[in-house]
Amino acid sequence: MTEFIVIAFTSLFTMMNPLGIIPVYISLTAGMPPREAKKVAYKAVFTSFVILVLFAVTGKFIFDFFAITIHSLRIVGGIIFFIAGYDMLQARLNRTKSSKDDDFEDTKDIAISPLGIPLISGPGAITVSIVLFNDAVDISQKLILLLVIVVILLIMLASLLGGRKVIKFLGENGNKVLLRIMGLIVMVIAVEFLFSGLTPIVIKMLKIE
Repeated sequence: MTEFIVIAFTSLFTMMNPLGIIPVYISLTAGMPPREAKKVAYKAVFTSFVILVLFAVTGKFIFDFFAITIHSLRIVGGIIFFIAGYDMLQARLNRTKSSKDDDFEDTKDIAISPLGIPLISGPGAITVSIVLFNDAVDISQKLILLLVIVVILLIMLASLLGGRKVIKFLGENGNKVLLRIMGLIVMVIAVEFLFSGLTPIVIKMLKIE
């Protein structure tokens, strides 16, 4: 049991990377008031919780039913990631509107994608959740896995809420620079996602062993 807990925690923590997500969150919410930024954090973490638990419990069935693979998920995640990174590189994610309804829609969109998925609950975290849930030998280990997901997401939430304070320290110009730098990094990660998903598919198409 202890070994399973350690493996589950270290694997998911590494894949979800609560500390590494802070700069991206700061960049995405740089133009939002604190209240809206907090909404983004809560919605993103809740979205990730639903996604990870859903795939952990039903992932194998869903993948088998629709005859899809995790490689396809990596490709789609890479495309979404690349678009988000390009917008950040062009400083187009500081979306503040005069209408409260528009603000709410922006908050909801950013929280779900790219923050909720694929940044927090990306292909790696989803894959680990599916594998560990299916490797669990009994119900107690399955419940432990779900508890580990909750603990890591709480750490993620604390990181996002605390990271907001960095914006005030950096200032407007600092935020713009950070936005573009993170946009470039996100686009590079997106390319890695795409190639990690495309490579096995291409190898299979060419029948290379």
